[in-house]
Amino acid sequence: MSRPAAGLLLGRRALQQLRASLERDAGLQAATYLQEAGFASGEEMYQAFAAWLAEHYEVPRPADLDVRYLGEALGGFFRDMGWGELATEPLGPAVLALDAPAWAEALDEGGAAYPTCHLSCGMLADLLGRVAEGLVAVMEVECRSRGDARCRFLAGAPETLGTLYEQMARGVDYREAVEGGR
Repeated sequence: MSRPAAGLLLGRRALQQLRASLERDAGLQAATYLQEAGFASGEEMYQAFAAWLAEHYEVPRPADLDVRYLGEALGGFFRDMGWGELATEPLGPAVLALDAPAWAEALDEGGAAYPTCHLSCGMLADLLGRVAEGLVAVMEVECRSRGDARCRFLAGAPETLGTLYEQMARGVDYREAVEGGR
């Protein structure tokens, strides 16, 4: 397993403890702090992904990668970086699901009321936006911290995910909301 030279190693336990401490001391504001930190990590994560992609796929820029290989490349990159397995699945023409059965930020014991991988949402949004050379929003809809079998992130245009969020806030399941947007 090769890792890009840039970056720091922060273990799963440290990431999980940071979130737990922020949630304890900052309450609901913890999600915002973690998401902002995730956005701040996006540029360095993009640079690491670009270096990894050049080494493994001989693609000079992530935007040059054939979209058919994006899921495979993201999966390999995040696995090699220690975040866990990641698979992608298009949910219609405007939403991409990113599924992780053992994501580094999630707690194994479950019990959270809501999805909790806030840092990952910010990081993935910034990273995917740089790859797509546009704005991308990311929202977690399933989370192992909540007792779900996987963490599932949805990625798409901010307007699309805003509409999905509004429907979910009215009690519509995200799968139905995505289906309704087709």
